[in-house]
Amino acid sequence: MRFGIHGRDFQQKSNRFIERLVDYLHRNRVEIWVSDKFLKQVKSPRIQSAKLKSFSLGQSLKGLDFFLSLGGDGTLLESVTYVNKAEVPILGINTGRLGFLATTSREDSEKAIAHLLNGNFSIDSRTLLKLTATPRLFGGLSFALNDFTIMKKDTSSMITVHVYVDGELLNSYWSDGVIVSTPTGSTGYSLSCGGPLVYPRSESLIITAVSPHNLGTRPIVISDDAEITFQVEGRSKKYLVSLDSRFETIDETVKLKVTRERFKVKLVQTPGQHYFKTLRQKLNWGLDLRN
Repeated sequence: MRFGIHGRDFQQKSNRFIERLVDYLHRNRVEIWVSDKFLKQVKSPRIQSAKLKSFSLGQSLKGLDFFLSLGGDGTLLESVTYVNKAEVPILGINTGRLGFLATTSREDSEKAIAHLLNGNFSIDSRTLLKLTATPRLFGGLSFALNDFTIMKKDTSSMITVHVYVDGELLNSYWSDGVIVSTPTGSTGYSLSCGGPLVYPRSESLIITAVSPHNLGTRPIVISDDAEITFQVEGRSKKYLVSLDSRFETIDETVKLKVTRERFKVKLVQTPGQHYFKTLRQKLNWGLDLRN
């Protein structure tokens, strides 16, 4: 088998964990490919001398069987840009606190990999957003697993974002910005701005305003078959747009359209994992401090 690995922001204490993980994969005759960014950040002499094969952003990874993301949810979002259209199943191994996407702890990592090697897992397919912009933005990596945002920049004044769904005006949002999120992204920025939780298998998109001026403004859930376009106005002539954690600065002449991407992200679910279980753990559902 061939495994890809990507991670970032490693501290010195993570070296032993990474060394054990690589040793475990080698013992199970797994061919290891790692991102060039990962190699630059890992300070372990053992890893540096292991002569691991590397790949770079934009390189096709269709030959891989699985992809390991070492870090948190942000690292997994970055891993999605590496996997791209290859749809290689991704296992998120969390080296910090439990995340919504990276749900396997470092203590359970070897057990989870054993499940992969034995075929004892399921695949959770997640919808992506696609951004079409004129001129083109984000170097061709114009997709997002969590969300697309339009935000104000360099000013305290609000902006006005006119949002159209299939050519029909939905609303003119006087706000700090607007979020379009997938069901996966409903537990991210959208949730912190009052958006609803949406089950990942729902074929929908969520539009949420950021700090709207009109208190009657509420998030709305629409079909992911829709085409969403925007017009932005404001005192500042520069705005921020983002796809997950990647940002670009634009002006009001840039044309923006958001649709559902044709390919998906495949997240590995090992036995005992479920979206509802993650919600209960992260949001403390059912926890009563009185007891």
